[in-house]
Order: sequence, then structure tokens, then C-alpha cells
Amino acid sequence: MKRSWFTLLVILFAGSGLLFFGCAKKAAPKKTEEMKAPAQMEAAQPAPPAQAVEPSKGEMPSPEAALENEIKYLEDEDIHFDFDKYNLTMAAREILDHKKAFLLTHREYNIQIEGNCDERGTIEYNLALGDRRAKAAEEYFITFGIAKDRITTISYGKERPLDPGHNEEAWAKNRRDHIIFTKK
Repeated sequence: MKRSWFTLLVILFAGSGLLFFGCAKKAAPKKTEEMKAPAQMEAAQPAPPAQAVEPSKGEMPSPEAALENEIKYLEDEDIHFDFDKYNLTMAAREILDHKKAFLLTHREYNIQIEGNCDERGTIEYNLALGDRRAKAAEEYFITFGIAKDRITTISYGKERPLDPGHNEEAWAKNRRDHIIFTKK
């Protein structure tokens, strides 16, 4: 009986050893493949452009550069209108709020609001609609304390399309007010 217990224990230990060491040998090629993958991925990634210069750690842009970046961001953010409308949407009001906050903080800047339309409609109709769109934005700024003498408006009607396409997607991009910041 002792011998059968001893034999059973030997078989269990041997089986456990085979499972343990057998799994370890099968896992080794997988680790090698995993180790190769990151090296291959690094080689596949393109190097950053030579002209891109990153500021050194802790280096902040100059106040003038930061101000220029902020103005560029604000000028790139147009407000858009629905077809044949000049009322300000909630999305347009949120964009105007960013611009309004800048104007309240930087009183040395004025703005020019350019009203634009899509290509549909006559030249005269679109000039009038573009003017109403620019005036709607102007009234919004004045309501929140921006002096009227800091704001000029102009309508370009359909003469300055952002997207030259002839479909709804292009027309939606062209129904806009573009706001330019100028220093006094």
C-alpha cells in the first residue's frame, strides 16, 4: 500500500513538473514575438518633421506669441446660420461668448464682423442677408458691454465663399459670420 501511494505521488509530481515546464517552453516564443513587435512598430513610425521645433521643457511662449495664438484661434471660429436666417443659434452664442470675453479683457482690440451667405439668391438679397447676420452679432456684443465704436460690420453676400462647392454641405459652411480682430 505504501508503494502505491509513493507511485501515485511520483506520478503527480512528474505530471505537475511536465505541465509547469512544458508551459514555460511554449511561452518563450510568444515572448520573443512580443518583444519584436514594439521594435517593428518603432521602425514603422515616421520621424517628426525636421522643421518642427518643440520648446524645451518649462519654456513658455512669449506673451505676444500667446496673444497671437489666441487671436488666431478666435478668428478661425466662425458662427453659422440656418438657410435664409439671421438669428443666432445657441452654438453661435457660445462662440460669440469666447470672443466677447476676449474683447472685455483686451480693450485695445476692435472687431470687424463679415456677414456671408451661400450662393443661392440674388446678389442684392444676399448682401442684405449678410448685413442682417453681421448686425445680429454686433447687437449681441453691444448687449454684453462691447462699445459700438469698437465694432464694424460688412456684408460680402455670396461673393466670398469659404467652400466653392454647390451642395448643402458647402452652402452650410458659407452661411457664416467671420470676425477679424484688429488692434486700435
